[in-house]
Amino acid sequence: MTATGDGTTSSVGLPERRTIRRPAWSSFLVGAAVGLLGGLVGLGGAEFRLPLLIGLFGFVALQAVIVNKAMSLVVVLAALPSRLVAVPLDAVAAQWFVPLSLLLGSLPGAWVGASWATRIRAATLYRVLGVLLLVIAAVFAAHHLDVIPQLDLPIAAQGAAGVVAGFGIGVVAAVMGVAGGELLIPTITLLYAVDVKLAGSLSLLVSLPTMLVAFFRYSRDQAFGVLRQHSGFVIAMAAGSVTGSVAGGLLLGTVSQAVLVPLVIALLLISSVKVWRHS
Repeated sequence: MTATGDGTTSSVGLPERRTIRRPAWSSFLVGAAVGLLGGLVGLGGAEFRLPLLIGLFGFVALQAVIVNKAMSLVVVLAALPSRLVAVPLDAVAAQWFVPLSLLLGSLPGAWVGASWATRIRAATLYRVLGVLLLVIAAVFAAHHLDVIPQLDLPIAAQGAAGVVAGFGIGVVAAVMGVAGGELLIPTITLLYAVDVKLAGSLSLLVSLPTMLVAFFRYSRDQAFGVLRQHSGFVIAMAAGSVTGSVAGGLLLGTVSQAVLVPLVIALLLISSVKVWRHS
């Protein structure tokens, strides 16, 4: 039997906490705040939403990942049209090799990551999530401090490195329930020497299929029922996340990166510690 979050036991015999019931407006506001922060720094916000699902709303690890994945999927679908308008389609199409090589790794990586997340002990998953939040903080800091170089690799080496990197990103995205843009964008700029704006659009072309694969894999697990059990909560928070993300995108550049970057890094580090302690 897998985790259901209704007070039953998990597949490894660990007692699960009951999900904390909160009004729909509170989940909308939390989702909007997370989306706003993510939009201001060019992310979807799933990295910040995951710890809140665990710590504030009381979802157990696997449930939080599945709920986070569902909301990440909604946010990416909402962001895709505006991204395609912001960056010319021919510029995206000219870089077809980038998403192709990454997808060759990220699709199987997403399946493996989701399969692994449904099988490991809840205590282990909390610790894995804590470590991954720490990794995200490090990558985010390196990306925004411009310490990630651009490699000049031959096409064959780019393809091979893209497949390997894509697999790792697919695993991480599936395990955390995120879109993976926080890892994809630095990877694309590093391996393929693509500017950040175009890398953002290319990352969405990788994120969407990768999330669908992980989502399909999670749908085969009993814990996937958390979306039905808490449909009102999920819809309200997803709506808030999209609203906040759009607002953050419109306000992009209005808040100094000198303020935002340390704030985001601090939040990720604190979240890492809190999620680790749940183990």
